[in-house]
Amino acid sequence: MTEHPIKKVLVANRGEIAIRVFRACADLDLRTVAMYSKEDTYSLFRTKADESYQMNEKLGPLGSYLNIPAIIDLAKRRHVDAIHPGYGFLSENGDFARACEEAGIQFIGPSSKILDMMGDKLSAKQMAVECG
Repeated sequence: MTEHPIKKVLVANRGEIAIRVFRACADLDLRTVAMYSKEDTYSLFRTKADESYQMNEKLGPLGSYLNIPAIIDLAKRRHVDAIHPGYGFLSENGDFARACEEAGIQFIGPSSKILDMMGDKLSAKQMAVECG
């Protein structure tokens, strides 16, 4: 993927971690996009982003924050340059990083290749041994 300047970041997470990412983006003069579940309609984090969009209300909280195709679709529709996964499941998910890469959206974190290697404990141990 060709690197280009980041202007707009979607945070694929919620709560305090999302607020922290929004704050860092503001310091870097980057526009921010929040995604939220119906259950988070009145949550503080979504008001801290420049733009905020509710995911399909039928998905529920877990489905909203872990639905890779829906997140990528939102990012494309809102012309997002990069996605920050926050911490937790998506930040360690090689499939999510790969979906971002394939969509031409920068994943803020390790590449899908690295996430795939580190997600498998045997591969991660072998890599550590090889690195000394």
